[in-house]
Amino acid sequence: MKLILASTSPTRMAMLTAAGVPFEARPPQVDEESLKAGLSQQGINPRDLADALAEAKAVALSRREPDALVVGCDQVAVAADGTLLDKPGSRIGLRSQLGQLRGSTHKQLSAAVVAEGGRPVWRHIDEARLTMRAFSDAFLDDYVDAEGEASAGCVGGYRIEAIGVQLFSRIDGDHFTILGMPLLPLLDYLRTRAMIPT
Repeated sequence: MKLILASTSPTRMAMLTAAGVPFEARPPQVDEESLKAGLSQQGINPRDLADALAEAKAVALSRREPDALVVGCDQVAVAADGTLLDKPGSRIGLRSQLGQLRGSTHKQLSAAVVAEGGRPVWRHIDEARLTMRAFSDAFLDDYVDAEGEASAGCVGGYRIEAIGVQLFSRIDGDHFTILGMPLLPLLDYLRTRAMIPT
């Protein structure tokens, strides 16, 4: 049986590759924005939103690849006031979002769902709490200049594995969760399925 990652995220692919997990990566072909908007209108909580999006990706691809294990992942960031954060999308959006998060603690929720034969067979959701320091406007400007579009495409507006780590004074939670995949629980499950050595 093969393992398929329902994502073409370079970060998620790099995590599995570095962990020595053999896999193929494919786009899930899910209209994530429409699904997210619909679920948000229903008042779904952030934890369930991450889980539902991860499941939708895994199940959609699993229906096309019923003989494989398919991993779907999603990540949701939540500001201290409960506002859902998204990918800023631009340098202006990046500066605005980081300004909003400065001096406060927000959460990153990462969900992974494994589907087989078109249905979910395993799931895990993990949470990390990140406290941004009260950095200066000058630091923020320099950060946006240095990271620009790279971080504008990241949930929360930073890459913790790069210069983005300088934004924080405290991080509580698993590094892989912040990167967008609860990797250690997923590896445990893959061992139970004999996908990787025990």
